[in-house]
Amino acid sequence: MIGKIEALRLELNKLSLIKQLADRELIETSQQLDEVLKQYNMLLKQKSEN
Repeated sequence: MIGKIEALRLELNKLSLIKQLADRELIETSQQLDEVLKQYNMLLKQKSEN
């Protein structure tokens, strides 16, 4: 999961250099990163509760 987060973060950074902030591809990548980060945070929370 960490690898996916890093890949999406790098992709988002790359896109932000060449696309407008309202570009659909940039927004979709940002949303994908948000979702993976939410999942990761839920896993961390579950792990800390056990």
